Amino acid sequence: MEILKNIAYAGVGLASLTSEKVKETINELVEKGMISDTEGKKIVDEFFNSTEKKREEFENKFKVASEKITEKLAFLNKDKEIQELNEKINKLEIELQKAKQSKEKKDTKTKK
Repeated sequence: MEILKNIAYAGVGLASLTSEKVKETINELVEKGMISDTEGKKIVDEFFNSTEKKREEFENKFKVASEKITEKLAFLNKDKEIQELNEKINKLEIELQKAKQSKEKKDTKTKK
C-alpha cells in the first residue's frame, strides 16, 4: 500500500512541476510578444482543464487498483485465518479422540 501512496505522490509532484513549467513558458511567450495575453490565458486554462480531467481519471484508476489490492490482502488474511482454524479443529479432534479412548479404557476396566 505504501508503494501506491508513493506513486500517487510522485504523480502529484510531477503534475505540479509540469503546471508550473507551462505557466512559465506561456508567460515568457507573452512577454516576448509571441502570443497575446488572452491567448496565453486560454492556453493555460485549456491545459488546466485537461489536467483536471486526467487527474480525476488517475484518481479513479488509483482508487480501483487500491480497492483490488485491499480485497486481495483481505482474502489472503481470511485464507490464513481459515488455515489456523483448521489446525485448531484438527488439534481438538485429536484431543477428543484421545479422551474417548481414555474413557473407553476406563469403562472396560470398570466392567471387569
